[in-house]
Order: sequence, then C-alpha cells, then structure tokens
Amino acid sequence: MITQDWQDIFHNSVQAWFSTKYGRPTPIQENAWPVIAGGGHILMSAPTGSGKTLAAFLYVINQLLTGQIPSGATKVLYVSPLKALNNYIEKNLQTPLAELTQTLRGDTFGCPDIRVATRSGDTPQNERRRMLRHPPEILITTPESLSIMLTSRGGREIFNDLEVVILDEVHGVFDNRRGVLL
Repeated sequence: MITQDWQDIFHNSVQAWFSTKYGRPTPIQENAWPVIAGGGHILMSAPTGSGKTLAAFLYVINQLLTGQIPSGATKVLYVSPLKALNNYIEKNLQTPLAELTQTLRGDTFGCPDIRVATRSGDTPQNERRRMLRHPPEILITTPESLSIMLTSRGGREIFNDLEVVILDEVHGVFDNRRGVLL
C-alpha cells in the first residue's frame, strides 16, 4: 500500500482550496490519491457522499491546471450508464474547476481553461461537431455513446491523448447490453 501524504500530491493552491472547502480528505480520498498519483489502477467502493467523485477527479484536475498534463485535448474519459448521473457529474465539476482556476490564476503561472462536456444520445449534432473540433479536456459519456464514438474515425480521434478513464456505476453494466458496449 502506498502511504504518501495527500498534501505532497497536490499543488499548494489546490491543497489550500481543498482544506478550506472540505477540511480533511475522507478515507477513500486519502487511500486513492497516492495510488492514482503513482499511476496505479484503483477500484473504489464506498457509500454515497464519501468523496469518491473528488477522489477520482482531483488529481487529474491538479495535473491539468498546473500544466503537468497539457490541455487542448481530451485527457479524461468518464463513463457511466446513467445519463442523469453524467449531467450531475458535469454540473458538480464546474464549481471546483471554476474555484481552482480562479485560485491558480493568482499564482505566478498561467492556468488553462479546462472544459467539460457531456456526450449522450441527447447531445445536439452541433455540440457533437464542436467536441470533435475543440475536444473538452474532460468528456463525460455513456457506454452507448462511447461505442458510437469508437466506431467513427472522427470520434476515435478524440481519444488519441487520453490519460485517465473513470468507469462509474460498473455494477450497472455487468449483465446487460450496456456492458457489452462498454
């Protein structure tokens, strides 16, 4: 087990933001972040409200905002079988991203804009085309939409620079058609 302290993993401004907003990390976050920062794979299982989403996203957001991972291409793929959850995740990423961007812009280095987009069967065609021309750094989608994207040349290209894949609610796809698509 990796025992690196969470504060050694994040930029000082990200640490300060997190401590001000949340205080201390939850156990799932303290255990996940060193594994994620070390490039490992992780399966998180914890109750709702335990901080899994921030455990999954904060390290890569830190890396994007500080330039450790270059922006300008899709770097994070989040897949969930639930469109409602995808919309919720997108909405709940916007606030930390806005707050962290504002905090880091006050530092001595520039801070890129990190775009988040949701792709599902409900996504209008003009937004789908825009995603291909200007890929979001974080793409949130369903197994069905991911399957469609992977079967088209333009759709596949959006994943050329992918760094992180987050699969949520995997128990919801094990025994059905969505699992086959995923």
